[in-house]
Amino acid sequence: MSAAQDMALPDRPLLLLGLALMLIGLVAITSASIEYADLHYGSPWHNATRHLVYMAAALLAAALVYRIPLQFWEDTGWIWLFIALGLLILVLIPGVGHEVNGSQRWLRLAGFTLQPSELAKLAMVVYLAGYVVRREHEVRHQWQGFLKPMAVLFAATLLLMVEPDFGATVIVVATSFGMLFLAGVRLGNFLLVLAGALAAMLVLVLSAPYRVKRLTAFTDPWADPYNTGFQLTQSLIAFGRGEWLGVGLGNSIQKLFYLPEAHTDFVFSIWAEETGFVGALAVIALFAALVARILWTGRRALLAGNAFGAYVCYGVALIFSGQAFVNMGVSSGLLPTKGLTLPFVSYGGTSLIVCCAMLALVLRVERETRPQPRRRRQR
Repeated sequence: MSAAQDMALPDRPLLLLGLALMLIGLVAITSASIEYADLHYGSPWHNATRHLVYMAAALLAAALVYRIPLQFWEDTGWIWLFIALGLLILVLIPGVGHEVNGSQRWLRLAGFTLQPSELAKLAMVVYLAGYVVRREHEVRHQWQGFLKPMAVLFAATLLLMVEPDFGATVIVVATSFGMLFLAGVRLGNFLLVLAGALAAMLVLVLSAPYRVKRLTAFTDPWADPYNTGFQLTQSLIAFGRGEWLGVGLGNSIQKLFYLPEAHTDFVFSIWAEETGFVGALAVIALFAALVARILWTGRRALLAGNAFGAYVCYGVALIFSGQAFVNMGVSSGLLPTKGLTLPFVSYGGTSLIVCCAMLALVLRVERETRPQPRRRRQR
């Protein structure tokens, strides 16, 4: 293999980790959705087939993103942000946005659904990465360098909360604060704004009765196991049935309509039931390795002088680790119930496509910061 061909190949550990999680997701979704798909669509393979289509689209999107130089994303970050904000506004228009279970978060396109909140996560990472590079001195030393992205973040969170999508709001806010902190914002300024953000989050929780119910149900789900605590109690039963090695792939009982739509936000519970503690630990290990590799890539990019690529990596690592922690924490009863997908694993086309696009961006960062092979002198 020539040096030029070797430079064009993506980072093997990152690629294998992402593909491993996608394959686990395909197996878990297929197993968890068979009965649900058979009842609702008349075909046990309906969701599995659609997810294969999503995987193909996600891999194509990733291949396209990987071929685009980082400079393009740095120059157009604000454009993607405006597109994301425009879609967040569009989804709120009656008759345009599609409502499910009281939340208006989707746009219907040719038989498929698009979730703008997923695109907003990627757009915010690309925009902030470019902003902290362009305004490095302002971000580190002046209030306005910190407050300008806060205004953008406020607009995004306001639109997300109107849907409402509290889970996506938490991830977008946490990722943005994490990126700005890593960019060197003054600690006093950072803590002051962070305290304000946490107070606002508390007000949002207390202002909606259903959020308060979720919080109280999380503290003691068995107090109301057939209403507010139903999902969590059924999820905990799935974990308990899995024990060490699980009941075997396809043998879950909780997916038989005890755990509603188990192939979406609670797919990790079914995976834990069927593969046990060992299978659950394997997924956690894969996510830990993926996030560690992304952070390593970001660190190497920063040392090589590619600050934009470094902050993109940090933002992607924060999103993957945050969503994985929240999703698995909710499934295991560690956190209150939130509607967040498990990256690469949960059913959902927009989520999978955006996750693959984010991973492709990291792969592009690694490619552009990879040490160039020395050319042999011709005699």
